[in-house]
Amino acid sequence: RSSDLKADPGATSHEMHKTDAIPDLSQNARFTLIMDRSSGGAFGGASFMIWKAQLFSKIAIPEKQVLTINDSLTVEEAAADYSKKLKEEFPGQDIPVFDFLILGVGPDGHTASLFPDHPLLQETEKIVAAISDSPKPPPERITMTLPVLNAARTVVFVAVGEGKASIVKRILETEEENPLPAALVQPRHGKVHWFLDEAAAKELTGPVEKHSVL
Repeated sequence: RSSDLKADPGATSHEMHKTDAIPDLSQNARFTLIMDRSSGGAFGGASFMIWKAQLFSKIAIPEKQVLTINDSLTVEEAAADYSKKLKEEFPGQDIPVFDFLILGVGPDGHTASLFPDHPLLQETEKIVAAISDSPKPPPERITMTLPVLNAARTVVFVAVGEGKASIVKRILETEEENPLPAALVQPRHGKVHWFLDEAAAKELTGPVEKHSVL
C-alpha cells in the first residue's frame, strides 16, 4: 500500500532537511503540505518553495506524487481547490487518513496554521481552511484542520532549540482548561511522537528517550 506523507512547512522544513538518510520514495509515497502561506500580494505558496528547495529536490520522488497548492488563486480559492484535490486523492473518505504526518510547533503553541484561541480550532466541517488574520505574518494562509490532523495514523512533532522548551513543557506536562493547538492533536486511532533536541527538552521532568542522531 502506498504511504501518504504530509508536512507542516514552517520551521520544521529547515530542521528536517538536514538528515543524510533520505529514503527512496519514488514508488510508494505521496507528499502533501499541511499548510502554506502567502509570499506577499496574491497567495503565493511560499512554504512549498522552501520544501521544494530543501527536500523535494533532494529525494527520489516524482513531481506527480507531490500534491501542490495552486499559487495563482486567492487564499480562499486555494483552500477550496486543495480540499478538492485531497478528496480526489482519498476517494470515499470524508476526512483523509494519512499514514504519516510531520508537524512543527510555534513558541505560542500553534501548529500548522492553527493558532491559540482562533475560531479555526472549532472547525469540524472543512478539511482545508483559509485564514486571512493569522497573528503570525503573513496573515494569509491555508491550513488543514484538526479533523484531518486527528485522523492520521502517525503524527510526529519536531521541535528544536531552547526557545521551544517552555512551550513543549506546557503541551506535554501541563493540563490546561483551553489546550494549546498542538495539544489538541490527539489522533483518534493513531500515535503521537515528539522528536526534540536537548535544548527543547530541557524543562521536561518526565522520562525522555535519548538517541544520538538528534
